[in-house]
Amino acid sequence: MLSADDPLPWAPQRVLVAGVTGSGKTTLAGRVARLWGLRHVEIDGLFHGPDWTPRLEFLDDVRAFASEDRWVTEWQYTSKGTDRILAPRAQLVIWLDYPYRVVRSRLLRRTIGRSILRTKMWNGNVEKPIWRMFRGSPEESILAWQIATLDKWTERMPVAAAAFPHLTIVRLRHPRAAERWLRAQAEASGASIAPPKRRSRDR
Repeated sequence: MLSADDPLPWAPQRVLVAGVTGSGKTTLAGRVARLWGLRHVEIDGLFHGPDWTPRLEFLDDVRAFASEDRWVTEWQYTSKGTDRILAPRAQLVIWLDYPYRVVRSRLLRRTIGRSILRTKMWNGNVEKPIWRMFRGSPEESILAWQIATLDKWTERMPVAAAAFPHLTIVRLRHPRAAERWLRAQAEASGASIAPPKRRSRDR
């Protein structure tokens, strides 16, 4: 498993970004896409249909883009069967293993901002009203979901590494480490890694 300071031996063509909800997977995936000229597939957009209903075509859509040569996406919906589709095809995993205070504050800002602004997301969905965010089960509240799955990747990543030994895994433990790592990749490829302007959908 590599750290932020370990050089990559090559520029990967298929990348997964892992991390707890709120860690910034989608934002980083977009920056990686620009860095290496990859197609960024936002996997939430494939999963959520209108009224937050799971799309029946989800796994078919995942198979379709996974068969392509160049892409980056968030490593999510593993319980729905994405592991056996994405992991065998991916070459690199970027694991955002950030401290709790970082991911919690990021998720609060993002979720409350989306709720107040009634930001349209995938297929016209919007966040629940603020008063509903702090109550309910993990299946009903994204804030509760983050708590329930906080240690998911700490437990799963060693298992995934053993199951898919071809994967190169980079573990980034803080946003500063992520910036340092991105700068190193940009210097190696001669590309720009300027962060995008903040959007309410950034994760």
